[in-house]
Amino acid sequence: MIGLPKQSIENIKQTLKKVIKLNPEHISVYSLILEEGTKLYNKFQNNEIELPDEQLERNMYWYVKNILENNEYIHYEISNFARKGYESKHNLNCWEQKEYIGVGIAAHSYLNGFRYSNIINIEEYINYIENDKTNLKKFIIKPYQIIHEKQTNEEMKNEYMLLGLRKIDGVSIKKFKNKFLENPIFLFQNKLSKLVEKKLLQIDGDRIKLTNKGLDLANIVWEEFI
Repeated sequence: MIGLPKQSIENIKQTLKKVIKLNPEHISVYSLILEEGTKLYNKFQNNEIELPDEQLERNMYWYVKNILENNEYIHYEISNFARKGYESKHNLNCWEQKEYIGVGIAAHSYLNGFRYSNIINIEEYINYIENDKTNLKKFIIKPYQIIHEKQTNEEMKNEYMLLGLRKIDGVSIKKFKNKFLENPIFLFQNKLSKLVEKKLLQIDGDRIKLTNKGLDLANIVWEEFI
């Protein structure tokens, strides 16, 4: 994690040495985000701790990125690095808006544009499962499932862009067209033109992806598709 109180580039350097020596297959790198109501947030508000400024935090990110890539880690998502072949399949599926089914209490699923979860009470869950007479081959929201979101087609298109632009390779125009039968270049023409003009996005062959500047200002890019 970068952007911690009193953290310096030298701290990052020493941590990276230790991590690389352990030779993990996958490394996630996240910037500290202060959540309102936490002890750390309150200390920051009361000037009890000092965080690295934005420029130093960005320098940390690029230092980590360069060192990991020089040690043969692939930067495949804005916060994730992996040895070749060890990219997170689950995360990549989520960023490409692929469906998944969660099994068991409190498990979350994404299917047919629905995001839903199973109830957290194990006795109730078992009782529902044992007495479920519905056809399991058909998609039906069951009594033990809680709907959190039902997406419209427009929301799915926007989300596909938002999630896909987390990946370093970005969004495949061909895959978008195959999924939604529309060309994202025309569908999001105004948004893309603005972001390309600001040098936050680039269109490279089949890919729409973040520039180096876009990596630092990714939230501005994602906000266009919320």
